[in-house]
Amino acid sequence: MTIKPFKLVIVFIISTLSQNSFAQKNNIDNTQKYTASNKGKFFISWGGNRESFSKSDIRFKGADYDFTIKDVSAQDKPKGWHIDYINPSRITIPQTNVKVGYFISDKYIISLGVDHMKYVMKNNRIKTINGYINLPDTETGSLYNGNYNNEDFFVSEDFLLFEHTNGLNYVYAEFSRFDDISSIFNIQNTDKFQLNLTEGIGAGVLYPKTNTTLLQKDRYDEFHIAGYGISVNAGVNFIFFKHFFTELDLRGGFINMPDIRTTSNTAESASQHFFYLQRVISFGGIFKI
Repeated sequence: MTIKPFKLVIVFIISTLSQNSFAQKNNIDNTQKYTASNKGKFFISWGGNRESFSKSDIRFKGADYDFTIKDVSAQDKPKGWHIDYINPSRITIPQTNVKVGYFISDKYIISLGVDHMKYVMKNNRIKTINGYINLPDTETGSLYNGNYNNEDFFVSEDFLLFEHTNGLNYVYAEFSRFDDISSIFNIQNTDKFQLNLTEGIGAGVLYPKTNTTLLQKDRYDEFHIAGYGISVNAGVNFIFFKHFFTELDLRGGFINMPDIRTTSNTAESASQHFFYLQRVISFGGIFKI
C-alpha cells in the first residue's frame, strides 16, 4: 500500500505537534514548582548558636590607669535546649540568631541579621599585664597601684569582671549565594523537600551590653556601639513543603572593638579584637511577596 505525500505531511505535522505539546507539558510541570524559582522570595529565620573565641589582648584606659592584659581567654554562656528561645519575655537570655532576607535573583540574597552571642572572660587566672595603675588613695582599687612591665598577674574577680553577656551583639548586612543541590541526591519533587547550599559574606557593627566591674569601681552594664565586625558563612539548608526550612551553619569572622564602655565615666574604656566561630541551627519560613 502506498501512502500519498499529502498524507505523509499530515502525519508529520501531527507527530511534531504531539511531541511539542508533550515537551511543553513537562516544561510547565517543572516551572510550576514553587521551588523552581527563588527571585522575589522573602525569608525570616530564628535559631541558636554555640561560640568559640580566639585569645585577645584587652587594653583598659582611664585618667589614672592604662594597662593591657595579654592573651585573655573567653567562653560562651550556653542555655541549652530551653523554652527561653521562644519565650517573648526572655528571648534575649539565650544565644540567638535572627535573619531577614530577600532573593534578588534565583541564586543571590541580601539580608539583615543580628547574632546575639555571649562572651565571658575566664577569671582567676595568671596573665601577663603591662602598663600602670595610679588610682587616688581614696579609691579601694588603689591597692592595685603600680607599674607593670609584662609581669605575671593573678586576674581575680575582685580585680576584673568582664563579660559581653547581653550580649556580644553583631548587627550585620550580608550578601550570599543559594544553590539547589537536590538533583545530586536524586530528589525529584523539590516542593516536598529541597536541599541547598548557602554561603555568604557580611559586615556590620558591634552593639554589646558589657557587664564590667573594674578595679572595684561600680558595676557598669549598658548598650554601646563598640566597633565593627566582618564575617563569612557556609551552611546547608533543608526546605520542607515549600515554605518551611531548617539550616545548619558555620559562621566565623573578625571583631574589632576599640571603644568598649567599662564604667559610667565616658573617659574610661577598653579595647580588644579577636576571631570567632559560631555553630548555628535555625528554623524559618520562606514566602513570595
